[in-house]
Amino acid sequence: MNAVHDLPVLVARDAGFFKDEGLDLEFVTTPGMAQITTSHFVKFDSVFDRPLDSVYNEGGIDQYRMCEWGIMKRAVEADSQGLRGRKIVALGASMSKFAIVVSRDSGFYEPEMLKDKPIAVTPNNGSEFTTLKMMEGFLAPEHVKRIHAGSMLKRLEAVRDGRIAAASVMEPWISVAQKWGLRILIESHSTRAEAAGDELDGPTLAKMFRAQARAVELLEKDPAPYAHYLARETGGLLQPHELQTWRLLHAAPQPYTRERFDDTYNWTVKWNMTVPGATYENTVDNRAWE
Repeated sequence: MNAVHDLPVLVARDAGFFKDEGLDLEFVTTPGMAQITTSHFVKFDSVFDRPLDSVYNEGGIDQYRMCEWGIMKRAVEADSQGLRGRKIVALGASMSKFAIVVSRDSGFYEPEMLKDKPIAVTPNNGSEFTTLKMMEGFLAPEHVKRIHAGSMLKRLEAVRDGRIAAASVMEPWISVAQKWGLRILIESHSTRAEAAGDELDGPTLAKMFRAQARAVELLEKDPAPYAHYLARETGGLLQPHELQTWRLLHAAPQPYTRERFDDTYNWTVKWNMTVPGATYENTVDNRAWE
């Protein structure tokens, strides 16, 4: 769990909005790349052995969210790998901001200057997908180089110390990068998607999404009271008032449309991030709106 992705869920939980819907939910926290305490190291060639995926595959959770492309990959490939199935059940509430940062004394002033330079990302997750999204307008695919350098903190330290050219990070680490004096080359929002197993019925999902929608109303009115959720992930490197809350963007969960699926799935296949052959019917289930 990373707060920037799950903020509407955290706010809905702590404000009692899930209870108002008659839901008694168990919230499971797994290591995330935004947490300063994480020691988890992910690989480019595997996604299903990561903490969140492992918990889901073992039945420890029935519903979760992550970057839209990451959910797409997992929904498409789980069955073929003999793992617990899941469907995309909504376009998520958090449009998390990612940024590519470099050191202030570097010679990089625009994205195309990173041609063939390593950019630190989390493989097959939001920072990698959004990096590709940001860079493909400037460089041909073969010139966009990605590496893994650990957590968000480890990436920023590597950029600051001159060990890597650039890093893709999300909030609260963009704000940390600015506090450290690093240079932001480009940034973009990255939408979440919601996934669930067949065991979770449509009316229950609808209640969960209504609770998140109420939390979104609070966040869009004034996100400052909730900055502490993100700041605490930095272990004191950033105080709540130092978080650039203008980057936070949220909307109520929405049905996942066929057009959205076609565009996102085809883009993911183009970048060789998932396998071809999936269809809207076997990947998406908007049962919360039926």
